[in-house]
Amino acid sequence: MKKVALITGASNGMGFEAAKLFAEKGYSVVAGARRVEKIPVDNNILAFKLDVSEVASNEAFVQFALQKFGRIDVLINNAGYGEFGPTEEISYANAVYQFKVNYFAAVNLAQLVLPTMRKQKSGRIVNISSTGGNGYVPLGAHYHASKAALQQWSDVLDTEVKQFGIRSVIVQPGGTQSAWSEIAMKNVKDNLKPDSPYGKLVDGIGNLLGNINLSATSKDLAEVFYQAATDARPKFRYYYSLSDRMMVWVTRNHPRITRFGMNQFVKSVLKK
Repeated sequence: MKKVALITGASNGMGFEAAKLFAEKGYSVVAGARRVEKIPVDNNILAFKLDVSEVASNEAFVQFALQKFGRIDVLINNAGYGEFGPTEEISYANAVYQFKVNYFAAVNLAQLVLPTMRKQKSGRIVNISSTGGNGYVPLGAHYHASKAALQQWSDVLDTEVKQFGIRSVIVQPGGTQSAWSEIAMKNVKDNLKPDSPYGKLVDGIGNLLGNINLSATSKDLAEVFYQAATDARPKFRYYYSLSDRMMVWVTRNHPRITRFGMNQFVKSVLKK
């Protein structure tokens, strides 16, 4: 019997490439996204119109997979985005929506698939965080907070479900060639109020995001997703590169150095 993988955010970037890769590896893939027409076409891929911020949509997504295949072996919580902007100026509604997509969607979907995985006595939940789950930059408060929450939740979940043959693991991508930075900066502009006192800071962060070394491709990260989903002995964290691993290590173990670096960066931007 083919194994079954559910992948969210499958219409572009890492989710798109992951859906293709899992299908190539022989999985039956149920790929969810709002823009269902952009999900890759393959005999092993079933596209599903999914809005992860809506409980009813998540329930329909999981029920669709169970009706088609009767099992779920892998859930990849990949859907996410960056609601960037000055923390003072991001609306409460936008902040809540950031958590709905980046955190509560994963919580909801995990609760929906776990009864099936427990009956199977096997399953893997792969939660896509970011190096920004430990590190941070100005204007990204809600994004970084949502990814940090995702990591803590996933770690706790893993301690609870390991007894049933299920694992919950984290992938932390760094800079990746995708539309993520472009979308994040669009959100900055949308959240910025007229005559905002944060204009200089926004310009500086825009330059920073525009000059990040994006060495990893979405295909590269799809391979990391697959490893995280199939390793016989799952790792605590999965990274694409040594530099991503080191970035997380420094920010986690040396918060004073991280804060000093951010403060110096902000000072340099505001002096221009």
